[in-house]
Amino acid sequence: MPLPVIVYHPEKGLSFFSSSRFEHGHASYEGYSLDKDNKIVSADGVPVKDFSITKNVASMLISVVLLLVIMIGVARKYRKNGSMKAPSGFQNALEPVIIFVRDEVAKPNLGHKYMRYMPLLLTVFFFIWINNLLGLLPGGANFTGNIAVTAALSLISFIVIVFSGNKHFWGHLLNPPGVPFGIKLLLVPIEIISLFIKPIALMIRLFANILAGHIIILSVISMIFIFGALSEVAGWGFVPVSLAFAIFMFFLELLVAAIQAFIFTNLTAVFIGQAVEEAHHHDHEHEEYHKHNPETGQEYNVSENTIVA
Repeated sequence: MPLPVIVYHPEKGLSFFSSSRFEHGHASYEGYSLDKDNKIVSADGVPVKDFSITKNVASMLISVVLLLVIMIGVARKYRKNGSMKAPSGFQNALEPVIIFVRDEVAKPNLGHKYMRYMPLLLTVFFFIWINNLLGLLPGGANFTGNIAVTAALSLISFIVIVFSGNKHFWGHLLNPPGVPFGIKLLLVPIEIISLFIKPIALMIRLFANILAGHIIILSVISMIFIFGALSEVAGWGFVPVSLAFAIFMFFLELLVAAIQAFIFTNLTAVFIGQAVEEAHHHDHEHEEYHKHNPETGQEYNVSENTIVA
């Protein structure tokens, strides 16, 4: 797929041309060529800076454009017709998904503060979902199967978690109440490490699940050529089996695309919810009082939800 090549040379300045000029690494253009690692090098040996549009970047830009077009179009309909009129088109398709994220992800984990984080959660969910689907198209880039991409998404979640943390969160993290000092010396480092493990788990979970699905589909298709190398009859005989299993995996990946977007969004909401959770005050947990039974004349001691005559 020909994509724009953008190279900066300290002496020549910026150069723009199509990647097709390299003819898959067999030709050079304007003094630039590809080395054995498919990196752009200059013929004069001067180090250059490569700002080229890669397949992953192109996929990301396409997904952002799709996200903006769909969401802005839906928002305009709501602004024009209001929320009381029956939705139509993409508005009708997206409204149940948005309500699901609000009612099943944001509200249970964030409580009354959920509206503050709805833009983040909806953006993360639809961005991951759209890119997961684009990766299943023929010629599409496995964008969310790139660990650099999932690391960037996890870093955003980590920054929000850290800056959303309240006094209660940091107090329990750095100075757990009611814990002996000796235990704190062991517990506090573990808590700090767990703070960094959360985004790492988000990163690896999304990357591994999406990459695994693509590897399985590729492996199943490759079985045709493996059996074909052994015997032409075996190769052609395995074609229906391989294609049937590949189609099954493809439809399964359509489901996984939505599930992984939901899991990433839900875990982000869970971690943010832990950071913004307020301290619980049990005002009557240890309160003692006496109750008089008028029928028997007995006094009851009520303490911690236990009645003792």
